[in-house]
Amino acid sequence: MGMTMTQKILAHHAKLDSVRVGQLIMADLDMVLGNDITAPVAINEFPKFGQSTVFDKDKVALVPDHFSPNKDIKAAEQCKSLRTFAGKHAITNYFDVGQMGIEHALLPEKGLVCAGDLVIGADSHTCTYGALGAFSTGVGSTDMACGMATGQAWFKVPSAIKLNLSGKFRPYVSGKDLILHIIGMIGVDGALYQSMEFSGEGVASLTIDDRFTVANMAIEAGAKNGIFPVDSVALEYLAEHCPRKPVIYEADADAEYDRVIDIDLSAIKSTIAFPHLPSNTRTIDEVGEIKIDQVVIGSCTNGHISDLREAAAILKGRKVAPWARCLIFPATQKIWKQAMNEGLFDIFVDSGCAVSTPTCGPCLGGHMGVLAEGERAVSTTNRNFVGRMGHVKSEVYLASPAVAAASAIKGYIADPASVQEVQ
Repeated sequence: MGMTMTQKILAHHAKLDSVRVGQLIMADLDMVLGNDITAPVAINEFPKFGQSTVFDKDKVALVPDHFSPNKDIKAAEQCKSLRTFAGKHAITNYFDVGQMGIEHALLPEKGLVCAGDLVIGADSHTCTYGALGAFSTGVGSTDMACGMATGQAWFKVPSAIKLNLSGKFRPYVSGKDLILHIIGMIGVDGALYQSMEFSGEGVASLTIDDRFTVANMAIEAGAKNGIFPVDSVALEYLAEHCPRKPVIYEADADAEYDRVIDIDLSAIKSTIAFPHLPSNTRTIDEVGEIKIDQVVIGSCTNGHISDLREAAAILKGRKVAPWARCLIFPATQKIWKQAMNEGLFDIFVDSGCAVSTPTCGPCLGGHMGVLAEGERAVSTTNRNFVGRMGHVKSEVYLASPAVAAASAIKGYIADPASVQEVQ
């Protein structure tokens, strides 16, 4: 029996000719990632491995992005622990305020992840890098400590679901709508500890940012990872960002999948996840009249330059509803600067939005946009659990940048097409 893309990457890094579903392996790592919430725990555990320093100072990345810029004394102490550890071990890829971005947008941008890599990160959305044909997955802080010390981690080889894409998106529909559609269809445990492998002629129509968004939220379906084929779109991005030669793996023709799901991209509508699960989805024509208090556009899921351009195109010449707030969070400093130079900030500010430095703050209800009791937010982030963005009696509706921008203008969850029709 043949192997999937994921199984081939795992076999190579475990120095095995092949692997089978359920097999336990020890594999070499190309990158170990941590942030200001998870890395301090790993740093405290690190001495227990008896190593004098990290296995490779170029293969560890520390990014203080969750409560940074520091929101309080505790956050400052956590960020300080990363700064001290990075200095002590001469870690090359430490990105502090002014250089950092949201980790899952920053690592690909910096060329730290390439096709064929095996990456672990002490953050569940590490699965983002599957957009580039890498195997990447989230782990616990102790596993991160082990990875930093030994350069290895253990894995149980996952089975796979094949998602066969055809067609092209309609206007205002994007990768966020695709992944919300999938999660709504299969549920938050529909791909539990499985690899979500995307294929089909429809993949070619997805931008690299669409793919980052889809792979980022694979974990919201319970998946171990999400992964895309390394085609011309991925290779163009890698040529611009990654100095290493990509290692391309393709699924065997006789690879075994637990199931195959066919998806026509042209049939997907703008999709919104209602509280309090990403699987609680409705299409835009099923939403009804829902008044909102806040809109968040950004995060590791939808803080790319294409996301900001889409939001700006809808907001241009219009105003945020007087009872609503709209917060813009570019995912990295480079994206922030690019958006500024393209005049997107003028559009946002003239519309009544606030533009932030890159941070994860509002996504997890940490800072820079926490919700009060009874408030509702439309957010381009990846989770809408109870209390995710603030008070336990607040509500989060997940949506694309287009829907979020339209909703900011209307003050209700809105179809972007309806906003653009009114000139």
